Amino acid sequence: MLQTLKVAALRSYYRFANWRAWRAGNVRDAPGALALPGPGGGTVSAHLYRGDHAAERPLVIYFHGGGWVIGDLQTHHAYCTALSQKSGASVIAIDYRRAPEHPYPAAQEDCLAAVAAIAERHADFGGDSGGLILAGDSAGGHLALSTALEADAGLAAKIRGLVLTYPVVDHYSQPYASYVECAKGQVLTSDLMRWFWDTYLAGADPDDAGTRRAFPIRSARLATLPPAIVCTAGHDPLRDEGRALVAALQEAGVNVESEHYPDSAHGFACSEGPTGDYAAWLARCSGWIAGR
Repeated sequence: MLQTLKVAALRSYYRFANWRAWRAGNVRDAPGALALPGPGGGTVSAHLYRGDHAAERPLVIYFHGGGWVIGDLQTHHAYCTALSQKSGASVIAIDYRRAPEHPYPAAQEDCLAAVAAIAERHADFGGDSGGLILAGDSAGGHLALSTALEADAGLAAKIRGLVLTYPVVDHYSQPYASYVECAKGQVLTSDLMRWFWDTYLAGADPDDAGTRRAFPIRSARLATLPPAIVCTAGHDPLRDEGRALVAALQEAGVNVESEHYPDSAHGFACSEGPTGDYAAWLARCSGWIAGR
């Protein structure tokens, strides 16, 4: 009962905080609603934002953040609109199933199925010759990275790049100093991130072989990934695992670029509203997308 109330309260607060920051309209009132084939014969809801230069850009598939628990299409409506407008690319935002109702690996299965379905119908959504960019923030960055690692050879060949905004890539049990240095003082605290992980895994042992795919930085397939761009924030419990990901990708021979925003906290790009660092990162990743 307490878990149910906490989830409901956090979802309401996250949606309200994003509305207060952006004053975005209701995503349901905007054209672009999609229903994509999902795993097990189900469907995955999504939303298409058509870019003004879609024919010259790869198609961007976006996975929202929110700890696999509290984000949705509405919380990231303003950001996906801005990303499409700034980059000129069409963006499809994926509304994957959330924990605790649907714990690991439901979100990862939805994202992989949705990307495969989009790749098969690429011409229906605009975009250039068939290339895809997988993008996401926080837990959405985790899902973008995990999807690229799990794609079969045919699908992987269509993924031109990854845009990872302060991504989650490892379990909190790992000794990242930023979990201590940035434990409190910002919206995403270390305790909240631990709760997100525990809610997502729903009791699954992080050291069990069946849970390994939840931690993409540990994958033996990093060398198969396409070019990537990663951003980290100075006041973020996830700061050091993001930096560790960049180092791991470099060691694996992946073409990776990184941007660090030392004065910003987790959420600056998608949740806090317009700031200088938000504008800088939006311009940086939009230019990167356009160059793919």
